Amino acid sequence: MSSGLERAIGRVVEGTRHWSPARWRSGADAMHGLVQALADLAADVEGRERRPVPRLPNDLSLPDQLQVVGLDLIELEPLRAEDEARAAAALAAARAALF
Repeated sequence: MSSGLERAIGRVVEGTRHWSPARWRSGADAMHGLVQALADLAADVEGRERRPVPRLPNDLSLPDQLQVVGLDLIELEPLRAEDEARAAAALAAARAALF
């Protein structure tokens, strides 16, 4: 799964990295929601308390936040099937909202 999850995250990161501030006005909430969903999943897998991911003042940083949180999740593998399904569902929902 790590290569599939890594590719899926990479597609979202690369597909949004070039966005202008105007474009982010319609997609920032969906991207931040994805970052939060993956951070929550990582916390659940590690048995840690969930914490809110900070919303940085510049939405242009959202692809970087996704990349960092995504890599943290990938390092936790192998994930259980239900955790893989949660990650895939969060990515699919975000892709539908963003693209």
